[in-house]
Amino acid sequence: MTDPVFLTASATVMLAFQKFIESGAGEVAKKITTDAIVAMESLLKRIWTKLRGRSRIEEVKAAIEQTQKITPEQINQIVAYLQVAMDDDPQFANEIRAMAQPINAGRIEDNSSMVQNISDNARGWQTKVKCGTAYVGEIHMHVKES
Repeated sequence: MTDPVFLTASATVMLAFQKFIESGAGEVAKKITTDAIVAMESLLKRIWTKLRGRSRIEEVKAAIEQTQKITPEQINQIVAYLQVAMDDDPQFANEIRAMAQPINAGRIEDNSSMVQNISDNARGWQTKVKCGTAYVGEIHMHVKES
């Protein structure tokens, strides 16, 4: 189990806003336990309460509530404000890390197997990504020297 001290502002936002990141509540339910979903709602409310009154955050909150989705830019904005709030208020930081812990622990592991059949000398890559960015395949860089 991950120590709550190591949950960053970014990780906390990703946990709290999971239902807006996924394509719907059904997708979240497949990946997170029922108890973790309840904890997610509490964490989300606590973050909104702490960040209330900041005009940019209020705009982001209204947009998320309207679309029921969150963009990477909105995530970055919330993370930035949350990091400042956590730095300014260590007690709050400890509180939300503790609230995020059951959500992190409540993730349902994807232990499904992956099978890929390749013929004709083709290449294929498989990856499972929990969150973040996965760079899959070959990267070719061509640099023109002067």
